[in-house]
Amino acid sequence: MAEHRIFTSPFAKVYPMYVQKAERKNRTRDEVDQIIRWLTGYDQAGLEKQISRQSDFETFFAQAPAIHPNASLIKGLVCGIRVEEVQDPLMRKIRYLDKLIDELAKGKAMEKILRSR
Repeated sequence: MAEHRIFTSPFAKVYPMYVQKAERKNRTRDEVDQIIRWLTGYDQAGLEKQISRQSDFETFFAQAPAIHPNASLIKGLVCGIRVEEVQDPLMRKIRYLDKLIDELAKGKAMEKILRSR
């Protein structure tokens, strides 16, 4: 099966779209960064380094310090696809991130987005 082209897309090209989506709904870049750090385990310096290096999504997630243990609690639809049913582990992580950004843009509280309970 052919690798999906998002895997080789630079994270730095998609990151501004995440920020724009959030800002259109009166959310902030800091909140986007907080979500990414929560999901991936990067600190702010590590996140910025990945962006400046133009790392692709595959590298970005492969080098992530640790996917949050509560990431499996992320459920729902993204682009008509149920996140929890995505089979490819990398694509699932990408969909997790998409879902979290969607929740931010929809006005959900950060505690709920970050599955703090």
